[in-house]
Amino acid sequence: MNDKKELFDFLNHFSNLSEVDFDKGNQYWYTRTIKKGEFFNMQNFVCSDLGFIRKGIFRIYYYDEKAMEDRNMFFFSEGKFIVSFASFVYQYPCAYYVEAMEDAELYAIKYKDLQNLYSVNNGWANTGRLLAELFFIYAQSRMEELLFNNVEQRYTKLQKEQPEILNRIALFHIASYLGITSQSLSRIRKRLG
Repeated sequence: MNDKKELFDFLNHFSNLSEVDFDKGNQYWYTRTIKKGEFFNMQNFVCSDLGFIRKGIFRIYYYDEKAMEDRNMFFFSEGKFIVSFASFVYQYPCAYYVEAMEDAELYAIKYKDLQNLYSVNNGWANTGRLLAELFFIYAQSRMEELLFNNVEQRYTKLQKEQPEILNRIALFHIASYLGITSQSLSRIRKRLG
């Protein structure tokens, strides 16, 4: 387990997954590296992996054909899971892209291996349930943020909850995530100091 201690520590804290249960699934987790600009998953492809980010930042986005530009939906960095959740769970093509914003390293597990663990081990089944809840919360929080918060509030929330994002990726990606232009973001940053 030493080579995956970071993953075990997270899962143990996240879902109380025991070392015995972790060891039952350890063999299925493998290391995956993704270069900056490459994809964890792409639109119209089935997401076959669940990943745990050891190093790097990913953005989840879709391409708006009408506006002819990317629309960022989420950013995930170290210590977070990355997956195209609906595509992974239902094994149908994804509606968006998951791209590395930096050279990245992660632990990954294949869909079929994780499903097997769920069916034979209660610790892993509980972890899967909690992961589903976590991704539901991510989606609901993002929807509520867009519905109830103005742009400045959304920027302030991003500053507070994911400050590393602001220092590590280009501002036009932040602007896209907020749903504004880069010029508007510059004005907000200046106003907020």
